[in-house]
Amino acid sequence: MNEEIQFILDSLSENMDNSITHLEHEFRSIRAGKANPAMLSVVTVDYYGSQTPLSQVANVGTLDAHTITIQPWEKSLINEIETAIRNADLGFNPTNNGESVIINVPILTEERRKDLAKLAKSEAENAKVSLRNDRKDALHELKKIDISEDLEKNVEIDIQEQIDKFTKVIDEHYAIKEKEIMTV
Repeated sequence: MNEEIQFILDSLSENMDNSITHLEHEFRSIRAGKANPAMLSVVTVDYYGSQTPLSQVANVGTLDAHTITIQPWEKSLINEIETAIRNADLGFNPTNNGESVIINVPILTEERRKDLAKLAKSEAENAKVSLRNDRKDALHELKKIDISEDLEKNVEIDIQEQIDKFTKVIDEHYAIKEKEIMTV
């Protein structure tokens, strides 16, 4: 196989890996009712004038299935952390005890679980659209290369097999997330 074809296939694989990584990131932000430090991965705190991820200014952990605790490395950050969590619009109402910030994660209603499952399905569909766009781009690049029709058809088959493999991975990720969301 020539270098141009290999480059196309490698680029396609890298783009698809990025789509899966993005999907996993989006799924982490969809809370399923159980306390998880990853729920706060989008929170940034104003730390000496720069926006810093919460995990870089505090220890974030879980006390139990419905409580997240945030132990700042500097006590002066407690109010900043509370404000950042509220501003992140995650639906949490943090409190502090002077030493740490505590978040009680409410139990989800059946209706809210269904809404979250729809949101997860939407994110999975977005990832599949991204895969289809990656396939389109790869096929477009393939057309630019001067190769035999037989080799072109074989590479198209390879591309489709990669797309099918990654589509299956997306479906598996969605099935796991849906089960997590719908489990009471």
